[in-house]
Amino acid sequence: MFNFDNTYSRLPEQFYARVAPAKVPEPALIKWNEDLARGLGIQSEQFTDRELAEIFAGRKLLPGSEPIALVYAGHQFGQFVPRLGDGRALLLGEILDPSGKRFDIQLKGSGRTPFSRQGDGKAPLGPILREYIVSEGLHHLGLPTTRSLAAVRTGETVYREKALPGAILTRVAASHIRIGTFEYFAARNDRENLKTLADYAIQRHYPEIQDEADAYFHFFRKVGRAQVELVTGWMALGFIHGVMNTDNMSVTGESIDFGPCGFMDQFRFDRVFSSIDRFGRYSYSNQVQITLWNLSRLGSCLIHLADRGTEDTIESYNTELESLGTLFNQRLTSKMLKKIGILNDEKPEDQGLLHQWLGYLEKHALDYTLSFRNLAELVKNDSDSGFFEKTDDFQAFYRNWEKRIRAQGRHADAIREGMNSVNPLYIPRNHMIERVIAAALEGDFDLFHEMNAVLEKPYEEQERFNEYRSPPEPHEVVRTTFCGT
Repeated sequence: MFNFDNTYSRLPEQFYARVAPAKVPEPALIKWNEDLARGLGIQSEQFTDRELAEIFAGRKLLPGSEPIALVYAGHQFGQFVPRLGDGRALLLGEILDPSGKRFDIQLKGSGRTPFSRQGDGKAPLGPILREYIVSEGLHHLGLPTTRSLAAVRTGETVYREKALPGAILTRVAASHIRIGTFEYFAARNDRENLKTLADYAIQRHYPEIQDEADAYFHFFRKVGRAQVELVTGWMALGFIHGVMNTDNMSVTGESIDFGPCGFMDQFRFDRVFSSIDRFGRYSYSNQVQITLWNLSRLGSCLIHLADRGTEDTIESYNTELESLGTLFNQRLTSKMLKKIGILNDEKPEDQGLLHQWLGYLEKHALDYTLSFRNLAELVKNDSDSGFFEKTDDFQAFYRNWEKRIRAQGRHADAIREGMNSVNPLYIPRNHMIERVIAAALEGDFDLFHEMNAVLEKPYEEQERFNEYRSPPEPHEVVRTTFCGT
């Protein structure tokens, strides 16, 4: 069964609204994540597919479930919106896995809430399939992320640019507390509830610091380091979140809210996916500064809880933010160097080698993911696959790179294995996701199931599924993606 133990719904009523999910006419299960369910201690064999569809379409509430829509604020593309919240999502409750670890179970696309503004609270099929594929893909690539437990068709029509079939995703997260949750109470000068939120978040996610002096500052540091680790992981894989608004950034350091996201095919520092990001605020390379900017917003909230002088507090948070900027550069450099075979003993000149490599990829519009895998084949001189054109700039890089990796004193096989362990063959490529969605809109979910199965082993050769690792043909290139609201 589902071992519910809801704590967020016991917080003051200003934190959420109690809402029942909308009734849908004909729920049907698209996919059930059996491995995730087993890890959560959910005994799904007790339910038929029909019962699972009814549960995860919100038609049948399980004992212990207490549906609530969470309130939060957020900076959206730099503009502060004082009241946002779950406009098309409901937290069914929190469950404890067999080890006692706590997870949120949330429906996405389950109907209107008090925070829906002008929206209908529903979700079309395409964005639900996209989030399922991308979130599970990130998990198997080794990054912290919310996960997808179930995808369900609702049997109703959702209207966007055109009529589309409706669907609901069940999302699993360590929690849904965001930087924007803190902004909501700080903007109202509601110090009491801001303190309640901070104490709750610390006790739930970072209990090791709850007895520390200045625990709120330590919380800021914990969140900052989790965010740095997450976003450097995105960037090493060529992933662009697309909407790094403060209401989309979790204090747990999990990837959350997959709308106009994507993995780069051809490498570009200024690559943007979001259809509404006209000025590149959330471009690939700008994710560094946006992470730090978002953290500065969290710091500005936590300052309200300081017991000591405001000027001293601001100085300490600013110093920590500078430290996080340094850490960001260190962690991103370390991850990127591992991708080109420099596995230890980093040297100052390695930064130049890395920029030389990325500059080469951008200049020649090479596929980001496959370039790293093919570079690994060059660790042995007799293994040249012919992937790289032997231009002057490539040869200049190659001479420096070969000398550097051989200076490590490691066996060539160990270097190549190390590179292949961090450089995937298979990523959730946008053109393949579009194929999956197109087939699903015609009622065929075979490609959806197949793609998810392929992405469960992203670092392994799967010769039967080479099309999933190939970059798009020119007519297949996905230049922009959409949030689906």
